[in-house]
Amino acid sequence: MKLSKNKNSRRRIWIDMDNSPHVPFFKPIIDKLETEGYEVILTARDCFQVCDLADLYHLNYKKIGRHYGKNKIKKMIGLVIRALQLMPFVLKTKPDLAISHGSRAQMLLAWMLGIPTGLIMDYEFIKTFPFIRLDAIIAPEAIGGETLSKYNGRLHKYPGIKEHVYASNFKPDLSLRKDLGIEEDQVMVVVRPPANEAHYHNPRSEAYFEKIMDHLASQENTRVVILPRNERQEKFIRNRWLLQLQKGIFIIPDRVFNGLNLIWNADLVISGGGTMNREAAALGVPVYSIFQGKMGGVDKYLSEQGRLMFLHTDEDFKNIRLTRRNISDTKPEDKSQTLNVIVQTIIALVEKE
Repeated sequence: MKLSKNKNSRRRIWIDMDNSPHVPFFKPIIDKLETEGYEVILTARDCFQVCDLADLYHLNYKKIGRHYGKNKIKKMIGLVIRALQLMPFVLKTKPDLAISHGSRAQMLLAWMLGIPTGLIMDYEFIKTFPFIRLDAIIAPEAIGGETLSKYNGRLHKYPGIKEHVYASNFKPDLSLRKDLGIEEDQVMVVVRPPANEAHYHNPRSEAYFEKIMDHLASQENTRVVILPRNERQEKFIRNRWLLQLQKGIFIIPDRVFNGLNLIWNADLVISGGGTMNREAAALGVPVYSIFQGKMGGVDKYLSEQGRLMFLHTDEDFKNIRLTRRNISDTKPEDKSQTLNVIVQTIIALVEKE
């Protein structure tokens, strides 16, 4: 099936957001593309607070589909279902280019309809469809060329890390600690549990998550802000550390906050995933990773720079510094070049068609 061409004089770019980090990442890209005269249409999957964040960022999107859990068979069925759910919207809007940061439903549907497709990625071990030939791969320079050699001729590199796209223009709000009931002299730790529904998940990450939470529960003058990824995770945390939650030692926010602002106000971050770790590194906030999967090029790059510390053993927990940091001494790096290179790459792709 081949999608008929968009007759609109403005080139139309379709962005699909199917995970929460995609919202802040694509916001400045969307703004810049629209400033350049391109029409951007957005779809969002109803999971992991994607839609809540899209509302927070005032994005105009179409909510389509949901998550089907971590069972591999259900995941595959859900992927096909969402691709079919996206079809009426895509047939109506007729995009000239499809762009995502790993939306398999978009890749599948774009392939079915013959829409040129670009995949932005920052973890080289993600799984894609072997039968789909993507038109372009956009990846950070930190990922070695040999790892992505199969994409030769279609590979486009950008400087820095994807989190620089939106961290560079971040404006902090220092009233957040007060909103959460955290005193100025208390150490604020932001914790993101492992992505236990992701295909790259390693069960060891969950074991380390529980150990680190027990360790933090025993620390004096420390407040831990926990950001569960889904309802099942939240239920487990509320049952497992009920006493700490009741005492206000552990805090699960009752509304969606700007992730960068949470990180900026924190004294340190501990995360089982990739994006929050890299956001903290981009903002210059101390960050520790309990991710136990295969280390990607970006994390290796940040680790070698001393901007991201990995926790692999019980002994490593002793190296965590639970101290207040001087926020006024820190400011985001100016990495606007990262945004500019990605946007110009997308423009070159859509104008090529």
